[in-house]
Amino acid sequence: MSSPADLSAAELLDAYRARTLSPVEAVAAVITRIEQWEPRISALYAYDPEAAMRAAKESEARWMKGEPLPLDGVPGTIKENIATKGTPMPIGTAARDLSPMVEDAPVAARLGEAGFVMVAKTTMPDYGMLSSGLSSFHDLARNPWDITKNSGGSSAGAGAAGAAGYGPLHVGTDIGGSIRLPAGWCGLVGLKPSFGRVPIDPSYYGRVAGPMTRTVTDAALMMREIAKPDARDGMSLPPQEIDWLSLDLDVKGLRIGLQLDPGIGIPVEPETKAAIEAAGKAFAAAGAIVEKAPAFMTRAMLDGLDDFWSQRAWADIGALSPDKQAKVLPYIFAWAKRGDGLSGERVYRGMSQMLAIKDAALRQSAPFDFVLSPVAPVPSYAAELASPLHDPDRPFEHIVFTLPANMSDQPSIAVPAAMTAGGLPIGLQITGRRFDDLGVLRLARAWERLRPPLPAYPAAAG
Repeated sequence: MSSPADLSAAELLDAYRARTLSPVEAVAAVITRIEQWEPRISALYAYDPEAAMRAAKESEARWMKGEPLPLDGVPGTIKENIATKGTPMPIGTAARDLSPMVEDAPVAARLGEAGFVMVAKTTMPDYGMLSSGLSSFHDLARNPWDITKNSGGSSAGAGAAGAAGYGPLHVGTDIGGSIRLPAGWCGLVGLKPSFGRVPIDPSYYGRVAGPMTRTVTDAALMMREIAKPDARDGMSLPPQEIDWLSLDLDVKGLRIGLQLDPGIGIPVEPETKAAIEAAGKAFAAAGAIVEKAPAFMTRAMLDGLDDFWSQRAWADIGALSPDKQAKVLPYIFAWAKRGDGLSGERVYRGMSQMLAIKDAALRQSAPFDFVLSPVAPVPSYAAELASPLHDPDRPFEHIVFTLPANMSDQPSIAVPAAMTAGGLPIGLQITGRRFDDLGVLRLARAWERLRPPLPAYPAAAG
């Protein structure tokens, strides 16, 4: 029999409704799983099992009264850069003062209102600027499929927690791939919603919060709650009634682009390429019209954004005292320092590449209903590395498939595609038209039905 720690949110809610399982039992199972796995993968921050059990008992009482909330008693985690009242938010770095946050950020507030049981926050790298779990504040997060490998980032702990079975619902954030990369490398579903679909605070160009789960249905369940409006986000979309759990889709006749070459960056390695090609063939066999989608990323785009982001990071790090600067992760310090002294014109031209990427991404995807691609060009890499290349002068060569949707506002989802011969997950990315979040979820759900069986998650396998 499966541990309750490995049940989906949908399965848990059904079991609570049928009274074959209680929230207390489910949360206790997650706590047991954390005790078994956390020493190996270091996914968590501000872990509070006592508070989680109190919340589970309150949830159990609501179920017994027949008054459950939408996600009542479902356990999981929230990334540490999403504020939760009373908990300091280090954003991954030892250089930041630890002051308790005064209120829940929008995502945390919506989940709390829905009865979600937050077992812990999850770890991230310094300032969220790595696709890795390296941090000057947190212990190094590791991939449960192989603890010598990286869980990805910047939602590093969330990816590890989801793969290890620390409950079914996890929240990440994404400004260049930080939900989808760890989801892809850890074998999860990770949705980067359309920009503005999920209110966040503070908001920033391209930055979103979204679900990291094991199933598309669970991602939809989470979106039903976290996409509700919040006035604190002045960049959010107008409220929209979306039937998030209406996930059926006939793929026959859909026009699907297949992109295997981003234009620049790390070449796609053979097993990854084969897995994404197989997905394209499966959709074609099901009646979709699958055609090649052209490459469009250029060196000027990636290097310009690197200039802008490094200068933006240095604006914060350069203002710190020397003592605090010394606490920043050396890789991040070296990368950010490159932004020191850049001319205003160069930074402006770098920032302008955000719009250049947006325009190119929208032109590329315009003929298609959806575009398929790898999430990342390579499988997970050594846990101790900041990126596959581990070079602060070439920090973004691996985000060339994920980055464009952040700039173009498009919804984009990572969903498990296959495994390497060495037992590491390969993620398929599905990108849709702007604001068609439900369509992306629907095609991902169709892929779950089409793909070959995948192995059990490592913790569930024993």
